[in-house]
Amino acid sequence: MRTLIICLLLVSPWLSRGQESDNNFSLDEAIVHALQNNYSAINASRDLVDAQKQKWETIATGLPQISGAISYQNQLKQPVNQIPAEFFGGEPGTFQEVVFGQPQTATATATLTQQIFDGSYIVGVQATKAFLSYSRNNKEKTDLDVRKAVVEAYGNVLLAQESVLISENNKATLEKNLYETKRIYENGLGDEESVDQLQITLSSVNNQLKNAKRLEKITLQMLNLMMGLPIQNPTVLTENLDDLAQKQINLGLLDTEFKMENNVDYKLANNLNEQRFYELKLAKSRALPSLNAFVNYGGSSFSDSFNFLSSGQQWFGQSILGFDLNIPIFSSLGRSATTQRAKIALDKAKTQLTEAQEQIRLQLENSKSDYILAIEEYDTSKQNLKLAERIENKNQIKYSEGLATSFELRQAQTQLYATQQEYLQSMVDVINSKTELETIINQ
Repeated sequence: MRTLIICLLLVSPWLSRGQESDNNFSLDEAIVHALQNNYSAINASRDLVDAQKQKWETIATGLPQISGAISYQNQLKQPVNQIPAEFFGGEPGTFQEVVFGQPQTATATATLTQQIFDGSYIVGVQATKAFLSYSRNNKEKTDLDVRKAVVEAYGNVLLAQESVLISENNKATLEKNLYETKRIYENGLGDEESVDQLQITLSSVNNQLKNAKRLEKITLQMLNLMMGLPIQNPTVLTENLDDLAQKQINLGLLDTEFKMENNVDYKLANNLNEQRFYELKLAKSRALPSLNAFVNYGGSSFSDSFNFLSSGQQWFGQSILGFDLNIPIFSSLGRSATTQRAKIALDKAKTQLTEAQEQIRLQLENSKSDYILAIEEYDTSKQNLKLAERIENKNQIKYSEGLATSFELRQAQTQLYATQQEYLQSMVDVINSKTELETIINQ
């Protein structure tokens, strides 16, 4: 028993450490986890499998089909026919009631059908390949969207956490200032306005801190949702916002060669073009004849009672070989109208493809501009933060020495707090703008 307790004590730290590691995520780890467990990503994978099954479902319609049928009938009251009695030696002009056949009948038939030619089948098989390509591209689009959403959610959590830390530090500094100012005022060496000014600033920082804590919880729940985890999961982020922003600065990305065919939105627009093309081919194929062959074999048995399963019961076989040729002759120009509509849809899809290409090029230039701006804003806000801290620190010293008013100190503090938030937001903007650019060039 004592040995068991010692083993449990030795193993429990490793178990707890393993549980902690299950909840710890770097940004890359969060993305990998989301691509496997995000709800949209899971369903996109299922759609891809469904498209593969649908492809085979379409192909199978043109392959041999075998069906069987079994029929049983029991005539509870058999029909009666009247036949001239003179056939049986009776009086002319009279009739004899006769019942033909036996009341119970069983029939079993197996039929083999084979499609020989059908234009719509050929087009349908070709179209399934395009649909499968669309499903693959849609899966890729979903994965890119999931990645982008995880990056944004991850950055928002770090932003909220940093906001909490900064607000707590600001609150501690303000409480110290307020305490000292109250002591000075109580000793008759200061004015009441200084106390009020600091109290106003402290109240504002308190509200910011409460809101930051609420946002920290909400953004973490959003990240869990994006990763396919329960929203109350105790997820721990192992990245630092500043370090993560630094890693996302890569001006070489701006010089990456852009290939339109790699962009997933272009791929999807091209899939629509292919779909409309096959719809036009399908409309044209409906003017072609179709030919099918069939052969069946079966047997029928008749009896006064249900003994069809007996070994001595006699069965009468039958077999048919045949062909069905269907030739479209005249549809009152209905097929022509359908074909014309399909051609109009194809022309529209071509125009949409051209528009998509131009939109993607515009998105690329806009994303590059946003990425450059985000980096510039990050550098500027970093410098501004140092200046705002220096100004606030100088005003702190001046205020303690009686050379600055409480209003001037409050202005410096308010400017510092705004600059702090701008700095945090600039780091998130760098991360998000880089992700947006990577999504467009599919890197």
